[in-house]
Amino acid sequence: MSHVLVVDDSAFDRLMAGNFLQKVGGVTVSFAENGLEAIQEIRRQLPDVVVTDLQMPELDGLQLVAYIKQNFPLLPVVLMTAQGSEAIAAEALRLGAASYVPKTLLAQQLADVVVRIVESAAADRGHSRLMHALAECQCRFNLQNDPDLIDPLVTHLQEMLRCLPLADESERLRVGIAVKHAVLNGLYHGNLELPADVKDVTSAQISPLVQERCADPDYADRKLIVEAHLSPEFAEFRIHHEGPGFDAATLQLDFDTDQSTCHLMGGWILMRSIMDDIHLSDDGRSQILIKRAMVESEMEMMLEE
Repeated sequence: MSHVLVVDDSAFDRLMAGNFLQKVGGVTVSFAENGLEAIQEIRRQLPDVVVTDLQMPELDGLQLVAYIKQNFPLLPVVLMTAQGSEAIAAEALRLGAASYVPKTLLAQQLADVVVRIVESAAADRGHSRLMHALAECQCRFNLQNDPDLIDPLVTHLQEMLRCLPLADESERLRVGIAVKHAVLNGLYHGNLELPADVKDVTSAQISPLVQERCADPDYADRKLIVEAHLSPEFAEFRIHHEGPGFDAATLQLDFDTDQSTCHLMGGWILMRSIMDDIHLSDDGRSQILIKRAMVESEMEMMLEE
C-alpha cells in the first residue's frame, strides 16, 4: 500500500486530487492545507510521494520542494501547476521535484505519474553496493516497438547510475524519469508517429492506438535504439528512433503558451530541468541526454545550505 500526501490550500482541489489517486488500487491519501502543515505530516508519517500545489500561503510549493530535498532527499515530489505557471514548475524541477502535472490534466495524468514514480522507487532497491563499484559501462539496446520493455530498461539504467556521484538517491530517480520521457518520445512520437501535440489522454486511452500501430507494417519493423555510456564522471544517453526526425523548431518551448501541457513538450521541459545537457542530432532522430557528476565542492555547498 502506497501513501501519498496531497498538499493544497484549496479544499476543492485538494479533495479532487485525492479522489483521482484513491481510484487507483493500493493507494492511501492524506492531506495538508499548506507547506508548513505538510512538513508536520511528513515528520509524523513519512509518505511515499508528496503531491503539492505551487501557490500556497505560509510555505509555497517551491519552498516545500527545497525543504524536502534537503531534509528528506529520498522523498519524491510531484507538482500540480495552474495554467501559465510552467516556468515556475521548471524552477521546481531544478530544485528537486520529480515531475509535474498541469491542474487542467489532473484527471488524465496525475494517477499515472504518481504510480510510475512509486513503481520506479520500489524497483530501484537492489544491488546498490555492486553498482557503486561500476567503473565504466557502455551498452546498446535494439528494442522492438514494445512499451512493456521501457520500465525494465529504465530500472536497469537507474541501477547502473549508482556509479555516478549525484546529490542524493532522489536525483538518480529524477534522471531515470527524464530518460523514460526521452524513450517514450522516441517510441510514441518517433517510430509510431503519434502527433506531438497529444494531450488530455491517459496511458489506457492511448494504448489501443499504440497497439494498432505496433502491428501496422508501416511502423512495426522500426527499432528504438537506446545507448548508454556511464562512468563516475558522467552519464550519456542517446535514444534513436527510425521514424521521421523531430523538428527542433517545435521544441523551442514558450512558457507563455499552453504547448507545455502536451506530452512531447512537457517531456522536454522536464528533461531540460533535470539533465545538464539535452539536444537533438542533426537528423532529428536522436535525443542526447547528459548528466554530469556532482563535484565535491557542489556537494559541500548543498550540505551547508
